[in-house]
Amino acid sequence: MSNENITRITREELLRKRANGEKSLTDWARVDALTDEDIERAMRDDPDWQDFMDIDWSKAVLVIPQKKKAISIRLDEDIVDFFQATGKGYQTRINAVLRHFMTEQKQPKG
Repeated sequence: MSNENITRITREELLRKRANGEKSLTDWARVDALTDEDIERAMRDDPDWQDFMDIDWSKAVLVIPQKKKAISIRLDEDIVDFFQATGKGYQTRINAVLRHFMTEQKQPKG
């Protein structure tokens, strides 16, 4: 995505602009006029969406992070190495794998 059209402001700046009566620069009429087909076509043309277009999102689950509990756990070295090699956030991914296992175990067998 090109950064040339991205403007960043803080929440405080946004609130100050709204309080001063400044209007949004977004063309909301144009956005409201977009059809689902227009949006999908734009997404297919956007390289940032390339890897996400054909994912089946029908089984996606909203996960609201819960409070974490710090523990010490011993894991096999190759497991830790595998998750660390996937980059930043590896502990979160380990947590997600464990959560999935727990969810599957709680489901009635049948």
